[in-house]
Amino acid sequence: MSVNFRLVTFAAALFSLSAFAHEGMIQVQSQYSVPITADRLVAAAKAKGLTVMARVNHGEGAKKAGLDLRPTELVIFGNPKVGTPMMVCNQTAGIDLPQKALIWEDKDGSVWLGYNNPNYLVERHHLEDCGLSVNKVEKALVSLAKLATQPSPN
Repeated sequence: MSVNFRLVTFAAALFSLSAFAHEGMIQVQSQYSVPITADRLVAAAKAKGLTVMARVNHGEGAKKAGLDLRPTELVIFGNPKVGTPMMVCNQTAGIDLPQKALIWEDKDGSVWLGYNNPNYLVERHHLEDCGLSVNKVEKALVSLAKLATQPSPN
């Protein structure tokens, strides 16, 4: 087994401890509670000039219905200058736009932030030939997730 292969395998395993993709969704472990992670995501999105359309507290909704749900919040945000060209190319992309991030506490008490992988959206809505810069979207989402889930380096 080559050293390069071992190094790549080790790096992939290490990264998978804190973030992974599952069926078109990127999931990043947070160092904060669900409400604080959501607060940090909203603040980071606004600081980057994005519009925050809504914040849905699924846990509160469950409570009102007499049901139990671990802390779970959804933040809906975006930028029409980025999302609209995707919908112009194929309007079905509108089902996944604006962008959403789900923040939840799992059964072990770990908190996660998940969002749609932009490459998955390109594939799902056949946007490959639209001339869109998905790399910019991907970098922006990675940055937002990091700002929401990780302590700022001092």
